[in-house]
Amino acid sequence: MTTIKDSIHGYIEVDPTAAAIMDTAPIQRLRYVRQLGTVQLVYPSANHTRFEHSLGVYHLASRAVEQLGLGADLSERLRAAALVHDVGHGPFGHQTEPAIERHLGRHHDEIGWLLSETELGTVLVDQGLDPDAVAATVDGRGPLGELVSGALDVDRMDYLVRDAHHTGVPYGTIDHDRLVYALRIVDGTLALESGNVASAESALIARTLMNATVYRHHVSRIAGAMLDRASERVLSDGVVAPERFARLTDEELLATLADHEPTADVATRLRERRLYKRAIWARREDVPDRFRGLEYDRTRALEREIAETAGVDPTAVVVDSPAEPTSPESRARIVVDGELRRLEDRSSLVAGLDACAREIWRLGVYAPPDALEAVRDAAAAVFDVTPEIAP
Repeated sequence: MTTIKDSIHGYIEVDPTAAAIMDTAPIQRLRYVRQLGTVQLVYPSANHTRFEHSLGVYHLASRAVEQLGLGADLSERLRAAALVHDVGHGPFGHQTEPAIERHLGRHHDEIGWLLSETELGTVLVDQGLDPDAVAATVDGRGPLGELVSGALDVDRMDYLVRDAHHTGVPYGTIDHDRLVYALRIVDGTLALESGNVASAESALIARTLMNATVYRHHVSRIAGAMLDRASERVLSDGVVAPERFARLTDEELLATLADHEPTADVATRLRERRLYKRAIWARREDVPDRFRGLEYDRTRALEREIAETAGVDPTAVVVDSPAEPTSPESRARIVVDGELRRLEDRSSLVAGLDACAREIWRLGVYAPPDALEAVRDAAAAVFDVTPEIAP
């Protein structure tokens, strides 16, 4: 048994199967992919990686299977899935995921291809594990797949406390020990034992507050949107094949952008934190319904329209219209009077927090400082919003 010291969970015991999985190249690559991507441009200490997060999720899954008293085979599969759950992420994690989905048609949770094409799948087989079953679990399918990818999974339990610790923002500090201890299996479904409504609510509150202060911070959103447009350019120009792009590290992607003349400026801006600024930053209620949660092609068409109206280069306009906010934790199951109920049906806090999530939604239009005024006026006309100057 190998023991590893972790900044969140203390000493983590790694069994031989997990140690063999960790030593594969796809898992070691996660040491070079930041957990929070461009959030580091807001919170300088947010340099933790998807490797250490994966180790933390493995630790919580190990505790959960012991708590639930599961059989050896299922326990091994769940622990392995927890350890490899983020292996499908591209560089900068979620911030390049849209570009990867557009070019490869797959989500980061869909890792069956990776297990069949790399040494990771071979190691799983050598350890007596079925790669297809592990891949299904990572995608939330199969027996107790919701423990790894569900409404209140060990992934969320780890990243909330880990992200809070490394950013210095305390709002994500949930009682993950209590949540793991309260896990039960009722009619084949993962649920929380009766009397744990407050523990479940804490996770929902934490994610809402972390969204407002960390995950949806406007500086990170601007940098992420710039990164997405530059990623699309190198992919469309054939600078790097989509399959290779999805396996780059953060630094490898920045180097690729720097070496391609059309994206070199974005690479420099990201490295030097000379980002675009907010031309428009509009509240949800001030934005017409047709401009919320825009599809990619529609977004790019609007960017070109705004650029033409403003008389600037199309690359000087970035439109950011997020999808409507959701609260997966509200669907967590909890035992009430011996029966399963959804948290949203038992908690009066859920409706208020859903409203809070809608409140922090913003339509953003970003541009370089020297084009800001022209882009602001043009975007206000296109989106039919008041051109208020963002603070």
